[in-house]
Amino acid sequence: MGGTAMARPLGEATREAYGKALAELGRENPNIVVLDGDLSKSTMTKYFAQEFPDRFFNVGIAEANMVGIAAGLAASGKIAFASSFACFVMCKGLDQLRLAVAYSGNNVKIVGTHGGISIGEDGVSQMGHEDIGLALSLPGFVVMVPADGAETRAAVRAAAEHVGPVYIRVGRPKAPIVYENGCPDFRIGKAITLREGRDVTLIANGLMVAAALDAAEQLEQQGISARVLDMHTVRPLDEEAVEKAARETRAIVVAEEHLVYTGLGSQVAMAVAKRHPVPMRFIGLTDYAESGAPEALMRKYGLTADDIAREAIDLVNVRQEAVL
Repeated sequence: MGGTAMARPLGEATREAYGKALAELGRENPNIVVLDGDLSKSTMTKYFAQEFPDRFFNVGIAEANMVGIAAGLAASGKIAFASSFACFVMCKGLDQLRLAVAYSGNNVKIVGTHGGISIGEDGVSQMGHEDIGLALSLPGFVVMVPADGAETRAAVRAAAEHVGPVYIRVGRPKAPIVYENGCPDFRIGKAITLREGRDVTLIANGLMVAAALDAAEQLEQQGISARVLDMHTVRPLDEEAVEKAARETRAIVVAEEHLVYTGLGSQVAMAVAKRHPVPMRFIGLTDYAESGAPEALMRKYGLTADDIAREAIDLVNVRQEAVL
């Protein structure tokens, strides 16, 4: 979304794909239960609720209690998916997530919808800016941010098969299609190389994956070859893919719809520092945003293909000047 990313066909919203994936899993596995904080029409858990009312629990506007109940169901052997807006479930439920899920290692899957500023006119109080950072602060949590509907279905299925806590962030608006033929190669902790390149690597997740692909096309027109990695899993991070990118392209730009201090960029930076230091740049939020149309917000806060391309060009030029 934003920049030239809108040139890509729009598919279903990742929250829509999440809701449909849950219903599919519900038909296959009677052990799956779903909880929601009175937002099922928005989180799209309504599809599961319609088919399996005996396995669906609307706990009301009480995310902390929802997490505790999910932990109890998981402790009794259920695979519990608990959903609310990303900001609500991670901020209001953090204490319960810490003690009842992370510390206990219960098999709970938290899905935060309406992540990032692309929720647009829904308002600033409902924007999830810090949710990924909060999830990363909880040891043992797998943390995933899928790029489009197909990848979301793969991520939800992988979460159900994984034994242990998982956090998945999905978004409100329709997402540009990245995977036209499904996402069969999806593996937790393994980045997907969407485009090879030799001069710089663009690492992104969520809506920013489509923007990174569009940025790579812009860069190609200017003679710069950019690799694009879809880093859908923030933890466990694919450090091998990061190291390979650092060694082979010698420059990395990370793009995310989240505060840059605690999200994908910080995780990639730690891997780069440990394995093969190279120059880096970070595209993301540095402060809270205001309310507005999604595309306008993405432009105002520098989350477009143009912004990614600009940083990549500057990074490559700085490196060349250093060599000279």
